[in-house]
Amino acid sequence: MKYKDYYQILGIERDADTDAVKKAYRKLAHKYHPDVSKDPAGEEKFKEIADAYQTLKDPEKRAAYDQLGRHSPGQEFQPPPDWGQQFGGAPFSAEDIDLADLFAGLAGGRRGAARQGGKFQMPGQDYEVTAHITLDDALRGTTVDLNLTVPEYDDSGRLHRVERSFKARIPIGATDGQRLRLRGKGGKGFNGGPDGDLYLNIALHPHALYRVSGHDLYLDLPLTPWEAALGAEVEVPTPRGSVQLKVPPGTHAGQKLRLAKRGLPKPREGEGDLFAIVQIVVPTVLSERERTLFKELSDASTFNPRGHFEREMKHASRAN
Repeated sequence: MKYKDYYQILGIERDADTDAVKKAYRKLAHKYHPDVSKDPAGEEKFKEIADAYQTLKDPEKRAAYDQLGRHSPGQEFQPPPDWGQQFGGAPFSAEDIDLADLFAGLAGGRRGAARQGGKFQMPGQDYEVTAHITLDDALRGTTVDLNLTVPEYDDSGRLHRVERSFKARIPIGATDGQRLRLRGKGGKGFNGGPDGDLYLNIALHPHALYRVSGHDLYLDLPLTPWEAALGAEVEVPTPRGSVQLKVPPGTHAGQKLRLAKRGLPKPREGEGDLFAIVQIVVPTVLSERERTLFKELSDASTFNPRGHFEREMKHASRAN
């Protein structure tokens, strides 16, 4: 059996807690997911990351893994002599078995029951995958096609890698980072045990206009200096179509203008809000008429946006 350093694969220390394990998995799974990664080896890395997470997130499996000792990645090794009895329930041969398959089947004596032909019932393994959706999917709900290669036991207790394909419904209002549970869509139970569950981690694709925070949306709103100073009514895009927004006189850069209930729908009722973040934009090319008008404004205006610089310098001078 070849050794795999699951801690190294996730990039965590051996004393990392459960939250650190989960955080590392989510970061790496998003990076190497086949739908996102352009790395030629991304799919294989994604499988290794998933195998490492499935083992280290479970206290029993993690304890069993730690008892294997430390070896170099890829090194051939054998578990300690009593390891199978301690964690699997019966001796076993580690030849021609993958480390991931070994830990996929490790659960309270399942291996021992299988080899002894017992009727000990065990639930199927839970799986966790990332579902990448668009903002429009979150707005209206969608169905995603999932294709998984997972370890499963046959009737004689042997592990095999099998292809699983099915559809999963993403409800309206799903948010980035949300975890959905699909009951019975995980690994097959053994000896009549219930099937495991499948957990979907929702990941929203970046949008060209909106930034998402929960069910609220944020949009950069470019304004001309005169629109910000005098006030204006401007057209603002929202996921459900454009609306007119009143910009009050004296609006400053960075100010948040709220459009109530123009964000993403919430699962039960209501909607989030859309916040337009003001950005003051100046023209980069001026006609002669525009240049003249700006010069007249400069000569006539008493406004000094750097007045606080002068006050601070005077205060510092008096202090010295």
